[in-house]
Amino acid sequence: MINRIVKSQKFVTFVWVLGLVVVWELGAFVIAGTKRTPENVLPHLWQIVESVFSTKKVTANQTAVQVVLLNAGITLGRAVVGFIIGALLGYVLALLMRRFAAIEKIAFPYLMLIQLIPILGMAPVVLAITQDINKSRIVIAAILTFYPVAVNTLAGLKGIEKEKLELFYSYAAKSYEVYQKLMIPASIPSLFTGLKIAAPMAVTASILVDTLQGGGGLGCMLSQSLKHAMSIFVFWQIVFFSAIVGILSFYLMVMLEKIFVPGARAAKQRRA
Repeated sequence: MINRIVKSQKFVTFVWVLGLVVVWELGAFVIAGTKRTPENVLPHLWQIVESVFSTKKVTANQTAVQVVLLNAGITLGRAVVGFIIGALLGYVLALLMRRFAAIEKIAFPYLMLIQLIPILGMAPVVLAITQDINKSRIVIAAILTFYPVAVNTLAGLKGIEKEKLELFYSYAAKSYEVYQKLMIPASIPSLFTGLKIAAPMAVTASILVDTLQGGGGLGCMLSQSLKHAMSIFVFWQIVFFSAIVGILSFYLMVMLEKIFVPGARAAKQRRA
């Protein structure tokens, strides 16, 4: 039964991808027929692939793919640092909110408020506080990671069966022992749920903020290519590269979950 479901999901995914390719190519033909300026505003997919391997310079000494990869290192480096900081802070806050009800009452409304603020509206405020472009980008990636990790971990901590807690208390276990032997291990699957949500968000946020603040990075190159300061193929390479990195970051968290919580997937399938 499970194999049939997996095969069905793969088939549906294939159909969606094929449909998107067909729609894209039809759009590319229509736009090419209007003879718009600038050219290649919506290139064919094969042209984008060809640009990846092209040796044509789009700057003084770099090809399109070299521009993308160089700036990807800058953006992803900041995203990873922000992701790690946000995940650690979010997890610690979740533990504190579970332990102290007063902290949850104070902190939770602010968590909701932060989530409601648009990224592009948050960027100038963070920059004004940090007074540093690089630090502000790391802080924003951390903030967007912070919320899903804290909320999902807290939900996992609150979802622990009362019977298990009562068993620990019946043996006169101390608070740190309850956390060390029960609550922290039980919260790890929920932590990874938050990480799977946060990882692509951290990448996306870093790119979006780059478009506002300049100073290098994928977003900065994205903005310049849209203004036709360089080849439009840089723009499309960044779009596809960002999508691929976002997907891979999600599956990286899935892989780590399988390593650190090997029984989590089987438990989810049993519940389903």
